Amino acid sequence: MEPNKIWIAYYTLVRKDVARILRLWKQTFLPSVVTMALYFTVFGTFIGSQLAMIHGFTYIQYIVPGLIMMSIITNAYSNTSTAFFQAKFMHSLDEILVSPMPDWVVIAGYVTAGIIRGIIIGALVLATALFFTHLTIFNMAALLLAFVLTCTLFSLAGLLNAMFAESFDSISIVPTFVLTPLTYLGGVFYSVDKLPPFWHAVSLFNPILYMVNAFRYGFLGFSDVSVTLSFTMLIALTIVFLALILWLFKRGAGLKN
Repeated sequence: MEPNKIWIAYYTLVRKDVARILRLWKQTFLPSVVTMALYFTVFGTFIGSQLAMIHGFTYIQYIVPGLIMMSIITNAYSNTSTAFFQAKFMHSLDEILVSPMPDWVVIAGYVTAGIIRGIIIGALVLATALFFTHLTIFNMAALLLAFVLTCTLFSLAGLLNAMFAESFDSISIVPTFVLTPLTYLGGVFYSVDKLPPFWHAVSLFNPILYMVNAFRYGFLGFSDVSVTLSFTMLIALTIVFLALILWLFKRGAGLKN
């Protein structure tokens, strides 16, 4: 395909999914904002006021970056998994696959829409957090890099889930039984430095721990784990998922309902 036609194809895929996101704002945006507002109220205001400061920050300031990251992970993942599986279920994906559009353009279109939803959700949750506390940004470059890489990684992961999902119920299995436990155990609500040695060592095998701390470093300027290691893991996982999905597309695996 010619470059201008590739751009049109890519733009069309993104516009279609973003229009769906905006049209269904009561399902795509409102639940996350309400849920995070409850977290800020219960954990930040009621419980947090009884807890000591962590690394010189109040408890609510400490958990805000983690809660923003949690909402980003959930929404980026669910957006691509839902949109791609719907395309399979409605057989509109068949029309995309028989077109001359390169595989990487199809992947980029769905992933970009997931990133856009992550950006909107992140901004809404951040705006909600400002009603409960004040925040500073220590390193904008680290903040944006962690944000974009996380959105990209979990958009790709959602796409991978949708490729092999056999029903709409299959899409919810991974978020419920994998993402939610890993997120809650990923240092969102506590510092892993406070854990006993055994559980501290176990936590280091949780990839979400590194994502949360990379994002927290951008906001507050400290991290429970190496910032370099955090970004290295984010980049490596993103490359692995992208390479795997490109390979599966080439083989045609998981593209038929």
